[in-house]
Amino acid sequence: MSGHGAPTTERVDATGLRVIVVAGTWHDTITDGLIAGAERVLEASGASWRLVRVPGSFELPVASKVALEAGADAVVALGVIIRGGTPHFEYVSSAATDGLTRVALETGKPVGFGVLTLDDEQQGLDRAGLAGSKEDKGAEAADAALRTAVLLRELRG
Repeated sequence: MSGHGAPTTERVDATGLRVIVVAGTWHDTITDGLIAGAERVLEASGASWRLVRVPGSFELPVASKVALEAGADAVVALGVIIRGGTPHFEYVSSAATDGLTRVALETGKPVGFGVLTLDDEQQGLDRAGLAGSKEDKGAEAADAALRTAVLLRELRG
C-alpha cells in the first residue's frame, strides 16, 4: 500500500489560517470520504475553512487559484480520477496535477494534493478514509496543506 512509511504527526495548530477545500463531484462515495477526512483534520487544527465543489478534477486548478488569490491561506484539492479504456485518464490526471502545482508556485501558497488517480474504484475506497479503508488521503492532503501554510507563515515572518 502506498501509505507505507508515512510520517506520524501530531495535530497542527493552524489557528488564524483560512483554508478552502475544493472537491470534484465525480465518484461521490470516495469523494465524500476524502472530504470527511479533510474536515476532521481542519476542525482539529483551529483553522477556519469551507468547502466548494467543482464539476470534476480538471476544474480543481482554476478554482484553487481563485480561492488563493481571494485570500485563502491554503487549498485542499480533492478529486477522483479512475482509469478507463481511453487516454482521457492520462490527460485529466496530468492537467490536474500540473495545474495544481502551477497554482501553488504562482501564488506562493500551499495546495494540499488529494487527487486520487486510480485503476479501479476499490483502490479509491481503500484510500478514502471510509470504514475499512487502509488510508485517509483527504486527511493527509489537509494536514500537508496546513503544515506547509504554517511553515510559510513562519518563513515570511
